[in-house]
Amino acid sequence: MARSLALAVVLIGAGSAVHSPRLTAGVADVPFVQEVHVPHPLPTEGANDVRAIEVDTTGAVWAATAIGVYVLRPGAKEWALVLDQGPAYAVALGNAGSIWIGAWDGLYRVHQDGVEKVKGIAQPVSVLCSLGDSVMAFGPDGAWCVRDGKVVSLGTPYSKAPRDAVPDGEGGFWLATEVGLYHQRRDGLRLFRGPGQLVSANARALAFAPDGTLWIGGLGGIMIYRGERPLRQIRPKDGLPSAWVECVERGPDGRMWVGTRQGISRIGKGGYSVRHSRRWLLSDDVRDIAFGPDGTAWIATASGVSAIVPKPMTLAEKAAHFLHVCYRRHLREPYLVEQCLLPVPGDTSRWEPMDTDNDGLFTGMYLAMESFRYASTQDSEARERAHRAFEALRFLQEVTGTPGFVARTVIPATWKRMADPNRRISEHQWADMHVANPREKRVEQRWRLSRDKKWLWKGDTSSDEITGHMFGYHCFYRLAADDATKPKVRDQVCRIVDYIIDGGYVLRDLDGTHTKWGVWSPELLNGDPDWITEQGINSVEILAYLKLAHHLSGNEKYQQEYLRLLRECGYAENVRYAKTVDPAWRTHIDDNLLAQAYLILFDLETDADLLALYRQSIDWWYEQVRDEGSPFFDFVYAACIKQQPVQLERDIEYFRDTPLDLVCWTIDNSRREDVELVRRPELEQLQTARLLPPSERGLMRWDRNPWQAVWGDGGRTERPGTAWLLPYWMGRYYGWID
Repeated sequence: MARSLALAVVLIGAGSAVHSPRLTAGVADVPFVQEVHVPHPLPTEGANDVRAIEVDTTGAVWAATAIGVYVLRPGAKEWALVLDQGPAYAVALGNAGSIWIGAWDGLYRVHQDGVEKVKGIAQPVSVLCSLGDSVMAFGPDGAWCVRDGKVVSLGTPYSKAPRDAVPDGEGGFWLATEVGLYHQRRDGLRLFRGPGQLVSANARALAFAPDGTLWIGGLGGIMIYRGERPLRQIRPKDGLPSAWVECVERGPDGRMWVGTRQGISRIGKGGYSVRHSRRWLLSDDVRDIAFGPDGTAWIATASGVSAIVPKPMTLAEKAAHFLHVCYRRHLREPYLVEQCLLPVPGDTSRWEPMDTDNDGLFTGMYLAMESFRYASTQDSEARERAHRAFEALRFLQEVTGTPGFVARTVIPATWKRMADPNRRISEHQWADMHVANPREKRVEQRWRLSRDKKWLWKGDTSSDEITGHMFGYHCFYRLAADDATKPKVRDQVCRIVDYIIDGGYVLRDLDGTHTKWGVWSPELLNGDPDWITEQGINSVEILAYLKLAHHLSGNEKYQQEYLRLLRECGYAENVRYAKTVDPAWRTHIDDNLLAQAYLILFDLETDADLLALYRQSIDWWYEQVRDEGSPFFDFVYAACIKQQPVQLERDIEYFRDTPLDLVCWTIDNSRREDVELVRRPELEQLQTARLLPPSERGLMRWDRNPWQAVWGDGGRTERPGTAWLLPYWMGRYYGWID
């Protein structure tokens, strides 16, 4: 596998897009900074209550915790206990690389011979500040200056609730406390806490920005000083996920990292970005931040230490990474591609295959992805894998033993756990289901045993699955199928389309009635008011199926049916505004399905009048989805109308900003104070008023609402990365990404 992935990277960088309809010069794939979260939990629950963190000159990481002090030395995998006599509150780097520790019973200094307790301080030390050749120590019972081994108690009446201190660069220091901000100068002491001087008197964090301004964080946000003069405030509405600011640190790139009780905000000239949720942090309760010599951010949280590591990467290397994840954990017999189950949330060292209702749809999208990859690189592995995915989709039809019905998915007959197991529905239960949704179908037997008794296959297949199959078949036939396989693709498409036509333009299940969602008939779409929501989308779908069958077979019956639906059954009007915008009906899965159907129609239709109709339809669709930040939608639209994507720069940023972590962590943006919550563009979900970047929201497959406020399943599943890989390889194929 390692050799094949290495070869893939070479091919990605060097392959020529033999079939690519290059429309313009592509965006150069230059290296960018990809951030990666590496958790570093400590050995015990008490140790994971981390209060402060520091990185010394050797790169060793020091963590002050509720039960003592630990160190993680360069190259080590485990934390080493350094001080275990009780809680520690502060750790600081002194001159000559020395480490100072503030603990429950005084001040400690770490040197080559071990840990030495400083004599003369027996009280708790909670804040440390290094001033050249001296160290200032603060706690609830006093303040001390330590120089040349001597301890001098300071008589100045600072607050008994110190929280942070930094040198002022002129021999003095700033001290943040819960009752205000002190500036100890050589010529005296000044206290700031009046109106306009601080966001609130509870000051908890201090750091100097690259421009020399002092950032003072605390309850309510941040106040910025130049000298002793307040300049401006930063509050949640300006970029803080929480009003509780616990720490501030200047990053190596000049951005200011602000730790809050709802994660971290990085603030700089280009705006701000947030790192929160288990994707990025062991806990959103951030206490302290320190930076290593390689730019890694070491973060003390309430549940351990997190490292956010900057990693130079190209999009080609990122694509190879996602392919590796997909091949390693997301392929199951007979070569279906979908998410996997993680027995231990977030732990990808162990995984189990799982089934979903949309295995066919997303395997079809995977088939399209490998087809675009092959067309872009001529990589034989991509073609071979595309062939295997095609055979898996073909098997979903063959396993049913019918002329053309397609199973949603299959699982080995030995599986004891599956989604939606067969069940008995009582008359009372059915009445409730039928009243709630008059279109509901009473399905008690979803799973059936295959004739060879090796598989269980799932029925009640939806229109989503058929569209995913057709999209995959179209891309495969056009881009990757060899001459021996193309007849199989043709026969498969015609078999399914014939079955739909013969059933009266519905997908008949084994009970003789249509599946819950498998409806494309004029009688229902145009004559039943309860099917009005699917009128546009399903009309576009069936036209794409018929057009593909005619293109592959040359059989005029498909073209005649295609034109009959358009001209005699009102489908021309149905497709004109196929995308519904009613907030009660709008669904994002339809956007995904429309994108796939549109690509088939625009690739195959040659009639100028019909192309004009479809152009009106796709323009209307794209007007509704262009703000969703989807490179898949952007690239499908651009490919259909034959122009460069109008938001290519944003699409490239999506590819770069998407995390490498594909675990479905729970990401709750409803608790962020910098985000306004709304009920648009849909009414049923709580949403964010602005579209958050990919690194701050859940994993997208283009079938969900990107403004959704709460995502994920607690890290219990992992996605295969196809949603990123498909538009990336489309971009490579069409020449928009070099």
